[in-house]
Amino acid sequence: QVQIVESGGGLVQPGGSLRLSCAASGSSISIYRMGWYRQAPGKQRELVARITSGGNTNYADSAKGRFTISRDNAKNTVSLQMNSLKPEDTAVYYCNVRVVVGGADYWGQGTQVTVSS
Repeated sequence: QVQIVESGGGLVQPGGSLRLSCAASGSSISIYRMGWYRQAPGKQRELVARITSGGNTNYADSAKGRFTISRDNAKNTVSLQMNSLKPEDTAVYYCNVRVVVGGADYWGQGTQVTVSS
Protein backbone atom coordinates (compact mmCIF):
# COMPACT_ATOMS: atom_id res chain seq x y z
CA GLN A 1 0.00 0.00 0.00
CA VAL A 2 1.15 3.51 -0.79
CA GLN A 3 0.37 6.54 1.33
CA ILE A 4 0.39 9.94 -0.34
CA VAL A 5 0.49 13.33 1.34
CA GLU A 6 0.02 16.52 -0.65
CA SER A 7 0.59 20.12 0.36
CA GLY A 8 0.87 23.59 -1.07
CA GLY A 9 -2.53 24.52 -2.44
CA GLY A 10 -4.27 27.78 -1.70
CA LEU A 11 -5.62 31.05 -3.03
CA VAL A 12 -3.46 33.15 -5.33
CA GLN A 13 -4.04 36.14 -7.58
CA PRO A 14 -3.76 35.83 -11.36
CA GLY A 15 -0.13 35.99 -12.40
CA GLY A 16 1.01 34.60 -9.07
CA SER A 17 2.85 31.40 -8.20
CA LEU A 18 2.27 28.32 -6.09
CA ARG A 19 4.32 25.23 -5.38
CA LEU A 20 2.64 21.88 -4.79
CA SER A 21 4.46 19.05 -3.06
CA CYS A 22 3.69 15.36 -2.73
CA ALA A 23 5.37 12.68 -0.67
CA ALA A 24 4.76 8.96 -1.13
CA SER A 25 5.54 6.32 1.43
CA GLY A 26 5.01 2.62 1.91
CA SER A 27 6.76 -0.61 2.62
CA SER A 28 9.37 -1.40 -0.04
CA ILE A 29 7.67 0.66 -2.74
CA SER A 30 9.35 1.15 -6.06
CA ILE A 31 7.88 4.05 -7.99
CA TYR A 32 7.91 4.29 -11.75
CA ARG A 33 6.18 7.60 -12.26
CA MET A 34 4.81 10.49 -10.21
CA GLY A 35 2.65 13.28 -11.44
CA TRP A 36 -0.09 15.82 -10.96
CA TYR A 37 -3.61 15.81 -12.33
CA ARG A 38 -6.38 18.30 -11.78
CA GLN A 39 -10.15 18.39 -11.84
CA ALA A 40 -12.22 21.52 -12.16
CA PRO A 41 -15.92 21.58 -11.27
CA GLY A 42 -17.99 19.87 -13.94
CA LYS A 43 -14.93 18.65 -15.82
CA GLN A 44 -13.01 15.41 -16.09
CA ARG A 45 -9.73 14.88 -14.32
CA GLU A 46 -6.84 15.79 -16.61
CA LEU A 47 -3.09 15.43 -16.67
CA VAL A 48 -1.06 18.47 -15.68
CA ALA A 49 2.47 17.04 -15.62
CA ARG A 50 4.23 13.79 -14.79
CA ILE A 51 7.78 12.54 -14.47
CA THR A 52 9.32 9.07 -14.58
CA SER A 53 12.08 7.74 -12.37
CA GLY A 54 14.41 8.36 -15.31
CA GLY A 55 13.46 12.00 -15.49
CA ASN A 56 11.26 11.90 -18.58
CA THR A 57 8.48 14.45 -18.36
CA ASN A 58 5.09 15.05 -19.94
CA TYR A 59 3.18 18.31 -19.69
CA ALA A 60 -0.29 19.30 -20.70
CA ASP A 61 -0.24 21.99 -23.36
CA SER A 62 -1.82 24.37 -20.86
CA ALA A 63 1.09 23.83 -18.46
CA LYS A 64 4.00 24.12 -20.87
CA GLY A 65 6.16 27.15 -20.23
CA ARG A 66 4.45 27.96 -16.93
CA PHE A 67 4.70 24.84 -14.77
CA THR A 68 7.76 22.80 -13.86
CA ILE A 69 7.68 19.32 -12.35
CA SER A 70 10.59 17.93 -10.37
CA ARG A 71 11.21 14.76 -8.43
CA ASP A 72 13.48 13.41 -5.73
CA ASN A 73 13.71 9.66 -6.29
CA ALA A 74 15.53 9.02 -3.03
CA LYS A 75 12.77 10.69 -1.01
CA ASN A 76 9.83 9.63 -3.21
CA THR A 77 8.68 13.21 -3.54
CA VAL A 78 7.45 15.25 -6.46
CA SER A 79 6.85 18.98 -6.72
CA LEU A 80 5.03 21.18 -9.17
CA GLN A 81 6.11 24.80 -9.47
CA MET A 82 3.29 26.79 -11.00
CA ASN A 83 3.98 30.29 -12.29
CA SER A 84 1.88 32.83 -14.16
CA LEU A 85 -1.27 31.26 -12.80
CA LYS A 86 -4.56 31.94 -14.52
CA PRO A 87 -8.16 31.69 -13.29
CA GLU A 88 -8.61 28.64 -15.53
CA ASP A 89 -5.97 26.83 -13.46
CA THR A 90 -8.46 26.74 -10.60
CA ALA A 91 -9.09 23.11 -9.69
CA VAL A 92 -8.42 20.37 -7.19
CA TYR A 93 -4.94 19.04 -7.88
CA TYR A 94 -4.21 15.38 -7.24
CA CYS A 95 -0.88 13.67 -6.86
CA ASN A 96 -0.59 10.39 -8.73
CA VAL A 97 1.90 7.62 -8.12
CA ARG A 98 2.39 4.62 -10.40
CA VAL A 99 4.41 1.79 -8.93
CA VAL A 100 6.75 -0.50 -10.81
CA VAL A 101 5.33 -3.84 -9.68
CA GLY A 102 1.92 -4.36 -11.21
CA GLY A 103 1.64 -0.82 -12.50
CA ALA A 104 -1.00 0.19 -9.96
CA ASP A 105 -1.96 3.83 -9.57
CA TYR A 106 -2.38 5.57 -6.23
CA TRP A 107 -3.95 8.98 -5.64
CA GLY A 108 -3.65 11.64 -3.02
CA GLN A 109 -6.66 13.27 -1.39
CA GLY A 110 -6.34 16.40 -3.51
CA THR A 111 -5.42 19.98 -2.75
CA GLN A 112 -7.44 23.00 -3.83
CA VAL A 113 -5.83 25.67 -6.01
CA THR A 114 -7.88 28.81 -6.55
CA VAL A 115 -6.70 31.61 -8.83
CA SER A 116 -8.78 34.70 -8.31
CA SER A 117 -8.48 38.40 -7.72
